[in-house]
Amino acid sequence: MIINEIKKKRYFMKGKRGYIYTAFYNQKKVAIKKKNPKSEAVARIANEAIWLKELNNYHIGPKLLESTLDYIIYEFVEGRFILEYFRQVDKNKILIIIKDLFKQMRQLDKLKVNKEEMHHPIKHVVVNKEKATLLDFERCKKTEKPKNVTQFCQFLISRNLSSLLKNKGLEFNKKKIINSAKKYKNCPDKKSFERIMKEFGF
Repeated sequence: MIINEIKKKRYFMKGKRGYIYTAFYNQKKVAIKKKNPKSEAVARIANEAIWLKELNNYHIGPKLLESTLDYIIYEFVEGRFILEYFRQVDKNKILIIIKDLFKQMRQLDKLKVNKEEMHHPIKHVVVNKEKATLLDFERCKKTEKPKNVTQFCQFLISRNLSSLLKNKGLEFNKKKIINSAKKYKNCPDKKSFERIMKEFGF
């Protein structure tokens, strides 16, 4: 088992439902997530393992290495959280990440999987080398009406982010985006998704 071969394990951060540690396995940095004993959430670690294993097939999420009912181990993703990244780069790099995330959101919607919390993914997206990686799949679930694309639209036109993007020279038509998002919600097909992408300049 990988857990028996890791080295230099260190506390990294605390989440709502778990503790995350970093360590090294085969000279590569990994993350270990364990349940927060004070959390009343049931089987969240196991749920995240199930979805990471599935979504890794579509290049979504950090690569899962090992899992049990008590912990998961996945490749550590270096980078900056999405807002920090947006604050530090120019508009062209921001657009690359927005487009990348929209593609991932669309893939999740096609799989009828809801990531949850994409309307406020402050600590759910890490960016490194113009690539966005989604984190935290504890609440991920199957649904007939996924909301990944529409929630991400909501995030992009939120007041705080709109102000940040405006300072970078990026302004989007909020009314048109809301209208396109509503159409996509009612009919989440390729055409309605492309309409949303067009509103963001893609």
